[in-house]
Amino acid sequence: MRAKDWTLDENRLQDAIELTLIPGLGRQAQNRLRQAHPEISGIFSLDDQALKILGLDSEARHALRSRRFRAMGREILDWCKHEGCHVLCQGDKSYPALLCEIPDPPLVLYTLGNLDALDIPCIAIVGTRRPTFYGLQMARGLSSDLACRGITIVSGLARGIDAAAHNGCLEAAGSTIAIFGCGIDVIYPREHRRLVSQISEKGLLISEFAPGTSPSPQNFPVRNRIISGLSLGTLLVEAREYSGSLITARLAMEQNREVFALPGNLTSPQSFGPNYLIKQGAKLVQSWKDIVEELPPDIRRKILIQENVGPDPIPRLELLTEDEIKVLKLIETDRATQFDKIFRGCGLEISILSAILLDLEMRGWIHQVPGNLYVKVARPHK
Repeated sequence: MRAKDWTLDENRLQDAIELTLIPGLGRQAQNRLRQAHPEISGIFSLDDQALKILGLDSEARHALRSRRFRAMGREILDWCKHEGCHVLCQGDKSYPALLCEIPDPPLVLYTLGNLDALDIPCIAIVGTRRPTFYGLQMARGLSSDLACRGITIVSGLARGIDAAAHNGCLEAAGSTIAIFGCGIDVIYPREHRRLVSQISEKGLLISEFAPGTSPSPQNFPVRNRIISGLSLGTLLVEAREYSGSLITARLAMEQNREVFALPGNLTSPQSFGPNYLIKQGAKLVQSWKDIVEELPPDIRRKILIQENVGPDPIPRLELLTEDEIKVLKLIETDRATQFDKIFRGCGLEISILSAILLDLEMRGWIHQVPGNLYVKVARPHK
């Protein structure tokens, strides 16, 4: 696992953090300053006229020249060192090279977890916060399939499709990256506390927002450019007409990255986004192979060679009893089925049915959801 050597660039990191704290000094202005003066420390010695030429307003110029936020920058850096939060700055070896290619890369990234996740080819999987069961399972399955083939899954930690993508990757013992729309120390949504802990242990958490920043609505469209910017391509699973996930897909297009979409039922509002993207030229995805086919040749070749020369998979015994088949026929893949409905339809005793349902879940045929509901596991084409 890569470790951060604070002694090499502590002053530079503090100066970079200070720049990001100055009100009125947006991402584009920060990048103009850095392009004009790669050594960040020299920016603070520029005179008022030079800063004015670079497009800074009077408030930003005064805050910068007076070093108003110097102490706060030091405080944040000290917090990061204490909490094991690695700060990456543009120009650092650890800063993601792919992210530097977008028009407005963040000057600073706050990270928690394993930085090695940035060295692995990344694919973003995003979608609605209110998915169908079909969308949840396909996001989980495709994420798991890609993770098994050495691809890092990037998403935004939101409810719904994002969480399913992260979980699918973790279940496959893969590497996943979550991009925050708030400070790296602020868990949002709160119910994802356990998921955040798992990602920080096996993957990476990233935010461009200073620690303590609240999850304001305007932050999430901003963070979407990082989701797509870190990734070779973005897969949209489900999204309504005005979903924020469509913003991520549009940004991927603008960043000249691949865009993929999972086709959906025409009558489902959640299918509008991916079906619309397919009409616009996004690649229709039925399995992980459809994504791998569009990766750079060296990455694609490595994955497919390993796939072809790897050991033959041990055939899975799919032997089901008559009672198990009867129960499975009563459970759907795109909607949850109540226990009582299954009980009435199968004609089995409650104790026998409960045992069958538990066994089917353990074997990966079905999945239980809150409310004593069951859904059949959708299996993407291999």
